[in-house]
Amino acid sequence: MINKTIPLIFERSTPGRLGYQLPNLDVPEIPVSELIPEEYLRVEEPELPEVSELEVVRHYTQLSRINYAVDVGFYPLGSCTMKYNPRVHEDLAALPGFANIHPYQPESSVQGALELMYNLGKHLATISGLEATTLQPAAGAHGELAGLMVIKAYHTHRGDGQRTEIIIPDSAHGTNPASCAMVGYNVVEVPSNERGAVDVEVLKGLVGPKTAGLMLTNPNTLGLFDENIADIAEIVHDAGGLLYYDGANANAILGIVRPGDMGFDVVHYNLHKTFSTPHGGGGPGAGPIVVSEELAQFLPGPVVHKDAGCYCFSMPEHSVGRICSFYGNFLVYLKAYAYILSHGSDGLRAVSETAVLHANYMMRSLQEYYHLPYDRICMHEFVLSGKWQREYGVRTLDIAKRLLDYGYHAPTVYFPLNVEEAIMIEPTETEPKSTMDEFIEVMRKIAKEAKDNPELLTSAPQNTPLKRLDEATAARKPILRWSK
Repeated sequence: MINKTIPLIFERSTPGRLGYQLPNLDVPEIPVSELIPEEYLRVEEPELPEVSELEVVRHYTQLSRINYAVDVGFYPLGSCTMKYNPRVHEDLAALPGFANIHPYQPESSVQGALELMYNLGKHLATISGLEATTLQPAAGAHGELAGLMVIKAYHTHRGDGQRTEIIIPDSAHGTNPASCAMVGYNVVEVPSNERGAVDVEVLKGLVGPKTAGLMLTNPNTLGLFDENIADIAEIVHDAGGLLYYDGANANAILGIVRPGDMGFDVVHYNLHKTFSTPHGGGGPGAGPIVVSEELAQFLPGPVVHKDAGCYCFSMPEHSVGRICSFYGNFLVYLKAYAYILSHGSDGLRAVSETAVLHANYMMRSLQEYYHLPYDRICMHEFVLSGKWQREYGVRTLDIAKRLLDYGYHAPTVYFPLNVEEAIMIEPTETEPKSTMDEFIEVMRKIAKEAKDNPELLTSAPQNTPLKRLDEATAARKPILRWSK
């Protein structure tokens, strides 16, 4: 961990120092005023830093070294599956035959790419236990939007337009209610029971003629598998609604159980979380949705189909339309396809089994040091609570900031919202036991520090380039440019 503040590039500026040289002008010189209207011309020269090339290179190299990434260290960000992804898939995506194609090319010239997309769709359908796939959505939340649009189109097509409500658990991802609002649905919240799952008795009272569906991820955001999923599906279906599966936690169930077998009608997968593309930094992503046979006609398009041995695009009969420019993020599809083929069915199951094993190992190793709100076997992630540490004036945020001093990215905190002082940890399947043991030991040390020397935590971080910020102000009034 670098513990010194890196001067801004403007602070390195020295008058007269130069880091570039322009070539001699090889075209006729024309006054700028003839090219640009006078009202758009600067009155004063821009105030740019005067630095050498070496200073620029060192500055940005130093900045890059304080970035945190899964290539640098353990990234226990619960709910996000920040796992290491094989570099060979990046090499495949860089092959000229894939990297250099263009979406405006004739279908006859990209048959290999279309075959890959077709096969990926079939594999995702097999993994999900459902029938038809569209690769169009460019992110998980985009997949949610597409899936809800399909659900709405289904009900409208049946003359069932009075169904205006989507039921969502209190432990749901924040994108779920946002996606519902985007599609015009009203959100109805169902609480969790004492085991952290959907309260079935309350659910029975919530469903009715206005119910369009229920959005759920299983295992849920608490990392807990809902043991009553078959009953939940029956309750919603009997009321005329559909079930939407948020695939954010699919890394826990690959090859073990299929959403379609649980009773779900629509599934989205985060290819950038579960199937190899590195996750984070705002993209690229892909959130394909897979649906049951009766919903296939409403899928966003175009989708790839096979006709007389050739692959081509087509629009489903009652498609909700195109929701992405061109055909989505093709190289993300490629890496997901390579990931599925390289693992095979047994390998995908091993991914999930290992992720579940790791999470339970870490949870049991820490339950004596932090409150465990739901003391039961977890899946790929688990949620602790920092409420024991509040006795010493320490909050979960302080624990997260102290982890920075030990060189770790903090876990997800204060989410899900139905756990007080939540600390959400997902080790993933790619971490070795030694890394998990090191993290466990640091978490234990921090728990001891909270009791013996709480100020260490409440004033953390101590040795990062920037100390603790006013996060509300930083978010609402960010300083985006240098000033004297």
